[in-house]
Amino acid sequence: MLGLVFVILYLLVFFAGNAKGSFTDRLHPKLGQDLVGGTQATYIASVQGGQPPTKDSMQQARDIIENRVNALGVSEAEVIIQGDRNIVVSLAGESDDQLKNLATAAQMRFRLLTGVTGDVAETALNPPTATASASAAPSTSSSAKPTSKASAPAVNASPSTGGQGGGEVVKAPSPSVTPTTPAPAATPAADSTAAVPGQEEVTPAQVKAKVGATVWAAAEKLTAPVDLSTDTKAGLPYAAFGKLTGAEVNALTPDMQFNIPTISCTQLDARPNGAIDNVATKVAACYNGAKIMLDQAKVVGDDISKASAQLDQQNGQWVVSLDFKSDGQTKWTNLTRTAFNATSADPCFVAAQTLYSGAEHCAVAVVLDKNVISAPQIQGVLTSTSQITGQFNSASAKELADQLNFGAIPVTFTAGPAQTVSATLGIAQLKAGLLAAAIGMALVAVYAFFYYRLLGSVIFLSLILSGLLTFGALVFLGRTVGFTLTLAGIAGFIVSLGVAADSFVIYFERLKDEIHEGRSPRSAVPRAWARARRTIISANTITIMAAVVLYIVSIGAVQGFAFALGLSTVLDLLVVFLFRHPIMTMFANTKAFLSPRVSGLGRVLRRAPTDVKEA
Repeated sequence: MLGLVFVILYLLVFFAGNAKGSFTDRLHPKLGQDLVGGTQATYIASVQGGQPPTKDSMQQARDIIENRVNALGVSEAEVIIQGDRNIVVSLAGESDDQLKNLATAAQMRFRLLTGVTGDVAETALNPPTATASASAAPSTSSSAKPTSKASAPAVNASPSTGGQGGGEVVKAPSPSVTPTTPAPAATPAADSTAAVPGQEEVTPAQVKAKVGATVWAAAEKLTAPVDLSTDTKAGLPYAAFGKLTGAEVNALTPDMQFNIPTISCTQLDARPNGAIDNVATKVAACYNGAKIMLDQAKVVGDDISKASAQLDQQNGQWVVSLDFKSDGQTKWTNLTRTAFNATSADPCFVAAQTLYSGAEHCAVAVVLDKNVISAPQIQGVLTSTSQITGQFNSASAKELADQLNFGAIPVTFTAGPAQTVSATLGIAQLKAGLLAAAIGMALVAVYAFFYYRLLGSVIFLSLILSGLLTFGALVFLGRTVGFTLTLAGIAGFIVSLGVAADSFVIYFERLKDEIHEGRSPRSAVPRAWARARRTIISANTITIMAAVVLYIVSIGAVQGFAFALGLSTVLDLLVVFLFRHPIMTMFANTKAFLSPRVSGLGRVLRRAPTDVKEA
């Protein structure tokens, strides 16, 4: 039976859990940061109104980030608050890809699409020289028209429910949108690529002083995007806006961001985190190269009760399925009703037709933080489960689902410095610890063979089998659930050897007691097992319970110690029942077991006949 357990375990080690590389590579357990080094990233909370975030909001942010780390399958990651504005995350190994999205706010917003214009900043700043001269004052004529239109994605209601959405999921594929003017986005100045971490909020007055009061006043009066189709130089008066940083663009009103032709999608994307989170205002954003205007957020992430990553069986694409809370479902139904019942005169209908060829209904944009994931048409009043589709794979769909499930981070963070952490100290400690463990194991083996002789071989073989089982479990768990072996975990495994040795002593001393009472070695083995078994189970159960409690109430390295101690104790019980007792039964039927000089029972066997007569 134990052989079958070994076969199954090592088949899983070599072939399951995304096993890659050679057989030797597949035998490598997942090591912790103290053994192999790792990556440490710092996230800096933005200052709001000149004040750092509150301690409660920072603690909530830390908890959410830690939940996201754990959802990645990363074990024993360290997530700590440093000072009043920094959260530091440390992961083992090269984890840049895992770290980069941990502190995103994950603010989900559903907004009605109300306006579309092209990203014409490059044309506005560098007009063709052959055109007529620019007018003296900025133009405020109608928006530019797209030169081509993409096919419209749609959110379809279930056919069986008469367009009411029934049990059909909402499908929102991310379309390929052609910008209004097929020109590359303007490149901001060198200092405008990103906001400075934790910087003070830029005020409109500061931006007004930078661009000039006259140009600012003209930009404020714009009621629609500047039309460059009749005058390609009409955007030149607004050239100063093309040099603003993302933080400075964020100080403008949404109408200015949308209407000013020299403001590019590059600048809009460079706005600070949280720039378009306000649910009570309309916002300007970018979607596949086009500038879009979005209405107030009628449905938000807090209205979602559960999100899960799923593989759509119809098209084989990964989607994120959403279940709404009761109030959230009402909001979602009302939003889809507004989009579905809009007339041709409504701004959202005009925007949908501008964005999509043959659009028949308004579109609703799914916005995550600063990114528009998709903007599908609404083809029915939807009252049930919905799906977000986009350019997802299994990892990104799961990441988004986890972010929605764990909640949005209440603090806006900017990624700070990331650095590689050396494992030199951990490796030195590991070598010293393994050397100490080897010396201790050697001394235990010498003592076991000296004191128990033949029975000492049972101890030695049991410890080897228990070690092989533990090693296989480490490799498999590291690959599948992210268990990371650290120095604390190794300490837990070494401590478990003492528990295993105790079970040997209990069994063998009980066997001696049975022989001392006058039973033959063959009959003493099953009787000693029956009596020792209860004690062994009780002792190991107490150890397992202590490990479970310690795992629940602790964090970090202590939690790793508890997991290792509990795992090795469970595996020791497996060896006790599937190897130790069967091999003792086999030894009891050999001549060597009956020899006091070989068996290790020694004086007990020599005194047994006398004890029987006295009995």
